[in-house]
Amino acid sequence: MSTTPSHSVVAPVLAEVVRSGFPESRHRGSLVLLAPDGSVRTALGDPAAPVYPRSANKPMQAAAVLRAGLDLEGPRLALAAASHSGEPFHRSLVRTMLDEHGLDPAQLQCPPDLPLDAEEAEAYLAAGEVRARITMNCSGKHTAMLAACRANGWPTGSYLDPGHPLQLLVRDCVEEAAGEEISALGIDGCGAPLMALSLTGLARAFRSFVLADPSSAEGRVAAAMRAHPEYVAGTRRPDTWLMRAVPGVLSKMGAEAVQAVAFPDGSALAFKIDDGGGRALRAVLARALELLDVDDPVVDRIGEVPLTGGSVVVGEVRATF
Repeated sequence: MSTTPSHSVVAPVLAEVVRSGFPESRHRGSLVLLAPDGSVRTALGDPAAPVYPRSANKPMQAAAVLRAGLDLEGPRLALAAASHSGEPFHRSLVRTMLDEHGLDPAQLQCPPDLPLDAEEAEAYLAAGEVRARITMNCSGKHTAMLAACRANGWPTGSYLDPGHPLQLLVRDCVEEAAGEEISALGIDGCGAPLMALSLTGLARAFRSFVLADPSSAEGRVAAAMRAHPEYVAGTRRPDTWLMRAVPGVLSKMGAEAVQAVAFPDGSALAFKIDDGGGRALRAVLARALELLDVDDPVVDRIGEVPLTGGSVVVGEVRATF
């Protein structure tokens, strides 16, 4: 299996940074929009090329722990699919879940970290706290993975090994949802196996979750994420805003500027900014939502990315497509 993606298409500029009327920087990337019937409606760049979805794969990982027999619902299931902000309610529920399944925080193999949310990180440090595994944004996923291992009598010390029964189940879930085989296998920032897909496959995966039977693992994950988006992200995050504002939408970002969204009518989108520039993500997401005819004030809220000079707004990050 090749672990080096081959990109034969020069990606277009999806966003630019404009300061005082001058285009200062540009962010290239690829994007795909799917029509309700699953066909490709718009393709920019090379959405057939493999990318690492990073945390946009978390819904599939959460479906795998359900298929493994772990019984999670509501906020607990949403947290299993989360890149949480490290707010107090996130950390509290991770601790509760660990206790409920007889687990110790030391068993988590995600790295110690500060809260993902910048404001929360400042408050956390001001309170005298230090980096912790529970605080790391993937701790809900890791807790659910450990709990699934405990429920099945599988080894917990090697739960991140790509050959572990749980990770083989994750692979099945990813490939089934995307409708394609993974094209590369790596290690995510949290230490979990990371499975590469095309952006088209990622959009198909999210589409399959919103269209899934409500009683299926995929349908249950989608329902929990949409009902409890603050546990998927946080109170100051675009995924939360979008899932709160638009009924039935499923939204999840990934590190290195990856985003996937699906709607209950079967339309979906996925994109990646080539340079991993997270500052371009919101502008590109807002424009993609416009192209899918999402008519809600949340689109403007997501797309408003002001650029300051001193304390004055002097420009913006804006989409170019």
